[in-house]
Amino acid sequence: MPAASYNTGSLARPRLCRSVNRGAHQSNAPNCLIGMPEMNAPANNLSASFDALQNRGVVCAPAGLGWIRVAGDDAAAFLHTQLTNAVEDLGPGAARLAGYCSPKGRLQASFLMWRDADGIVLQLSDDIQPALQKRLSMFVLRAKAKLSDMSPVVAVVGAAGPQAAQALAKAGLPAPDAVFGTASVESATVIRLPDAAGQPRWQAVLPAERAGEFRAALSGELADADSAFWDWLDVQSGIPRIVTATQEQFVPQMINFELVGGVNFRKGCYPGQEIVARSQYRGTLKRRMWLVQGDGAVPAPATEIFRPEDPQQPCGMVVNAAPAPQGGWAGLAELKIDAAASALHLGSAEGAALTVGELPYEVPLPEATQAAG
Repeated sequence: MPAASYNTGSLARPRLCRSVNRGAHQSNAPNCLIGMPEMNAPANNLSASFDALQNRGVVCAPAGLGWIRVAGDDAAAFLHTQLTNAVEDLGPGAARLAGYCSPKGRLQASFLMWRDADGIVLQLSDDIQPALQKRLSMFVLRAKAKLSDMSPVVAVVGAAGPQAAQALAKAGLPAPDAVFGTASVESATVIRLPDAAGQPRWQAVLPAERAGEFRAALSGELADADSAFWDWLDVQSGIPRIVTATQEQFVPQMINFELVGGVNFRKGCYPGQEIVARSQYRGTLKRRMWLVQGDGAVPAPATEIFRPEDPQQPCGMVVNAAPAPQGGWAGLAELKIDAAASALHLGSAEGAALTVGELPYEVPLPEATQAAG
């Protein structure tokens, strides 16, 4: 699915679509409010960072990311048989989202992937990177493909806001115009990410020893921000990230992954494809992902969500969450579609109240739900 299918400019209220849920929602994760170190790190002056974002822009070092390089003559062909998105036609100048599923069609990882001079790069949550690299390596067999951990030798710098492109140019880095466009200079790759909070974003992946130099150059033009602010921007963009606690919890459509360009239904086989395709074409999806907001401590991924109508049965779970500039927190949550209009509570039916917000893209909803709403 081309990245252009993700409309970063739309702020429409979510609407629903016909598709299938594969069985009851399952979770072995505890109900807790323990923040994940990367996604839920404490923020310093998030409100000031938000003001800076709107006025000129911010620069920061996003946290919680890892990288796998897949190199060799068969790198693209190998990944094409493993991931939810097409890889063989991924050329220079473009990045794509992709997932890796279990045979049951449930996501074990989500990636941002692109080509560089040495192969294909998979960016994912750092807590699952070692295990995913090991698992993918098991299936290389006779293919001419080698997986390696890039994480020790690269770093990422994020820039966002109305003056971010100009700041990147002054630092000697390109700033691609199209969402998921990429551009490389020397050993650095700059990727245009989906907009968040109404502002454009870029990330630069570059040799670790050069990251400080480039961040210092950008800091001359942009305000420094904490990594927690970037986590909040990731939430606002509506792009989910699979972490250890949420592995095996979601068929891609449950977290809107096909809506943001992470699934190609025309490509060949990959693990779990039959179930993912069946969910798309043979029924009605009963779960989708929503933006939610709450007060208090930032919840960990996989924290369950309840509604008073069915207090013993969770109606969803937190996918990712981060502290919000206005106080409290914002998160992406997978919910039963018919629960999205209910009074939602975190951790139990008596837990902290949640409100449902707007995603930056339309979520097609079933006709019956639209009529009821």
